[in-house]
Amino acid sequence: MELGLKGKQALITGGSRGIGLGVAELLAAEGCHLHLAARSADDLEAARAGILRKHAVEITCHAADLSNAANAVALARDCGNVDFLVNNAGAIPQGTLDTLDDATWKQAWDLKVFGFIDITREIYARMRERRSGVIVNVIGAAGERPVASYIAGSMGNAALMAFTRALGAESPEFNVRVVGVNPGGTATDRAVKRLRERATKDLGNADRWPELVSKSPFGRMATVEEIGALVAFLCSPLSGYTTGTIITVDGGASSRRA
Repeated sequence: MELGLKGKQALITGGSRGIGLGVAELLAAEGCHLHLAARSADDLEAARAGILRKHAVEITCHAADLSNAANAVALARDCGNVDFLVNNAGAIPQGTLDTLDDATWKQAWDLKVFGFIDITREIYARMRERRSGVIVNVIGAAGERPVASYIAGSMGNAALMAFTRALGAESPEFNVRVVGVNPGGTATDRAVKRLRERATKDLGNADRWPELVSKSPFGRMATVEEIGALVAFLCSPLSGYTTGTIITVDGGASSRRA
């Protein structure tokens, strides 16, 4: 499908691996030029090379620790004129209130919560001035169905959902859209690696890892491509009346009874 993204520019945080890389692949396939941000310069260069083997687009890499507010602001100012911002960086660790220490909690939120806010503040201001742009926050389904064993992630995701809805309700005044995506369990390289390790331990064969997620909706996890395709569509003018809302991609898991 032609999404009307050719020649546009996007900044994707956490763009070297997983869902961020999947988003980058889908946007590049539509002819969108990219700014990719992540901590590792090597991972970014590998992602860049892989995309350029398939797509004739321009890609600029930005190696930075976005949990540092100054770095996040500098990145946003360097990329301030992008058409699309995809906030994706960060993974909040599992843990209960009594097992997750303050330092770990704050460090995770500095990237996944305040990192989103710091970058958005700068880029949203530019988008308002020129009266165009789309911001997509890749958040996480735990914000809809919080659990005590993932308390920091549940709270952080819920905060980002509220952030998205509040900003996305105002943004049409400036011809800007702000939306969120809540992925459920997704078969990223990191997730599959952990499942393979668990399958080796519990089932005696790493290749049996799909059995560990067989009770998920549809008997599998979401694919990175499915999440990336949704983000690309949300960026496009085909989704031009969508703002201030969150789209959950978890196979209906958050709507089921426990």
